[in-house]
Parts: sequence; structure tokens; C-alpha cells
Amino acid sequence: MPKKKTGARKKAENRREREKQIRASRANIDLAKHPCNASMECDKCQRRQKNRAFCYFCNSVQKLPICAQCGKTKCMMKSSDCVIKHAGVYSTGLAMVGAICDFCEAWVCHGRKCLSTHACICPLADAECIECERSVWDHGGRIFACSFCHNFLCEDDQFEHQASCQVLEAETFKCVSCNRLGQHSCLRCKACFCDDHVRSKVFKQEKGKEPPCPKCGHETQQTKDLSMSTRSLKFGRQTGGEDADGASGYDAYWKSLSSKAGDAGDHEDEYDEYEAEDDDDDDNDEGGKDSDTDTTDVFSNLNLGRTYASGYAHYEEPED
Repeated sequence: MPKKKTGARKKAENRREREKQIRASRANIDLAKHPCNASMECDKCQRRQKNRAFCYFCNSVQKLPICAQCGKTKCMMKSSDCVIKHAGVYSTGLAMVGAICDFCEAWVCHGRKCLSTHACICPLADAECIECERSVWDHGGRIFACSFCHNFLCEDDQFEHQASCQVLEAETFKCVSCNRLGQHSCLRCKACFCDDHVRSKVFKQEKGKEPPCPKCGHETQQTKDLSMSTRSLKFGRQTGGEDADGASGYDAYWKSLSSKAGDAGDHEDEYDEYEAEDDDDDDNDEGGKDSDTDTTDVFSNLNLGRTYASGYAHYEEPED
């Protein structure tokens, strides 16, 4: 029989578990709240952008640089961690900085801890937008992470990507390896897996977490908890088939457009022919009107007596 835990031992284990969670939460800071991805307004051009050592638009240096690791703008010299000693003096501006990060393009203060650790744990080290494939140095906006597939997104594509992220690459919710309903969905591979095929020998499942994707190792989620939708083939470029030799499958679209343009040209030619015929008919009508007037002039003096056409009927004839 194992020994029964005492109250003090239970409290100590709970305290150690809480401290472990606090340390993990400190390490896993939200990407939008990280100091190297903070919002900054340029002192010269007044444009809003990501925290940078130099302005992306006018290349001017900021008066109050922000440390990319600790987020401070003034060194108070409360500890002996500073590489450059400034006893009794608060350092701000360029006197506080010690380096520029090659990944996030932001200042790092002259603290020993920040200088030695930031380059290794910079969250924007491999930040490249999944949509436009631009890195931090290619645009001036901030970097975000998709809340579904957890890929990097730039400030221009974040809303458009997240609106269409929960769409499977298949036309049904069935497992990619069998015909059963997929209960686990990977939002990076855009595929569903059943309970049997979600198990992998390469990627091990951690205790208390969802099983990883057998293809990419990303953590899967329950399909019933997501607003997943299937792929629908209703766009013009997908009707060309696999043998479409145009750019991105748009060859069939351009062919149909050119055929429509040709039909429009034929219609214009027919319309011109119709107009010419109408003009000829009008000329003929005018000639016919002239001939009618000549004929009426010839027979104007002819008297046929009382006729039905002149307004007299047979019952109006006087009786003899």
C-alpha cells in the first residue's frame, strides 16, 4: 500500500504545478502582444507600423526605441545586468540600445539577458506570410498568427485568410484513408481523420491534448467543434480540368471570353447589314410615296358616280 499523502505534501505539489504553468505562460506570449511586434508610430512621418529600429517608410530613427525583448524604453539601472555601465544615470534613446535583431528588425537594449537570449527565441525568426509569402523586411505592417492553423499572416491578409481557413480540400467530411466520417481535422493539411487513422507512429500524442496530425504533426481539433466546410467547384478556373495550359487554369476562361468577343463582332456585322437594308427600304418607301402622289394626280378628275366607297349604301338609294 502506498503511503497516504499529507496535506502539506498536497499543497507543495499544487504550488509546484502552478509555478510550472506560470513559467510556461511567460514563455508563450501572444504574438500580437510581444514587444518586437508592438505597434509603433513614426516620429517624422506619423505612420503606424511595427516596432522597428528605422522607419519602414522614411528610414528615420525613433527618439524612444523600444526593446524587442523586454519592451522597456528607459534603463533604470536597478541591477548589474547592463553591458554598458551607467551608475546613477537613467539611459534613454540610443544610449539604451545595444543591437538590432536580424529577424524582427527592432532594437534590443544593452541588457545582458536580452542581448544573449532574444536572437535565439525571437518569435519572428521564420515569420513569413502564408498568403503573400512576405517576410518582416518586405512590408511595414505587423505579423499575426491564424487562430485556426497557427500560420503567420501579414496585416493585409489576416482577415481574408481566417475567413476561408476552415475549408477542407475534399468534397466530403470523410477520412482521407477510409470511408468513415472524420472526427479529427487538421487545419494545416485541411483534411479529416477517423479515430483509427489519426494515430501516428512518428508523432506521439501528449497527455491531455488532442492527437497530432499524422501528416504534418500539427495538433488536430474535433470536427464538431469547428465551422468546417467542404470545397465547392463553382469557380470558372476550375472547370478547365487538369490539362488546362493557361496561367493557373484560366485558359478555358480566356477561350470562352474570346469566343464571346467573336460572337459580339458577328452581331455587330449583322447589325450593320440590317441597318443598310433598313436604309434601302426607307429609300424605296420614299420613292413609292412619290409615285403614289403622281397616280392620285392623274385620277383626281375621274367621276365614277355614286359608289359604296364614296359613302353611299344601297339602302340609301331613292326608290323610283
